[in-house]
Amino acid sequence: MAISYLTKEGFENLQKELDDLRNKRRKEIATRLQEALEDGELIENAEYENAKNEQAFVEGRIKELEMLLANAKIIDEAEKEPGAVHVGSTVVIQEEGQEPETYMVVGPAEADPRLGKISNESPIGRALLNHKTGDKVKVEAPGGAYTVVIVKVS
Repeated sequence: MAISYLTKEGFENLQKELDDLRNKRRKEIATRLQEALEDGELIENAEYENAKNEQAFVEGRIKELEMLLANAKIIDEAEKEPGAVHVGSTVVIQEEGQEPETYMVVGPAEADPRLGKISNESPIGRALLNHKTGDKVKVEAPGGAYTVVIVKVS
């Protein structure tokens, strides 16, 4: 599996999720399964089926998080070139005629555009990497190319 770039906060959040799944959700599902078994008829027991499906999802997510965290590289601020966009940078960009937009460039595991966190592997994230304040950057997006100006990098 490839290296997953994570902020320290992102690493800690994923670790908390993993701990919750291992220590809390597993026990809750085991209890639900036991109660469903005690109810008798497994062939027509919807609660048992729901609990089994949830158990499969939780176990899959645990494996996914274990692999992700095992291959994680926490972003080191000291390694970044000052003033340039890197994973972990907060960048303000502006497309001509539009309001400035602020994003944090993160690894794919932390990306959440609704919260202003864009993946370094997304078209805009990839285009911004290694550019500095004042640079005009062409973004090749599925909907067509456009140009943004980097207003600020922090």
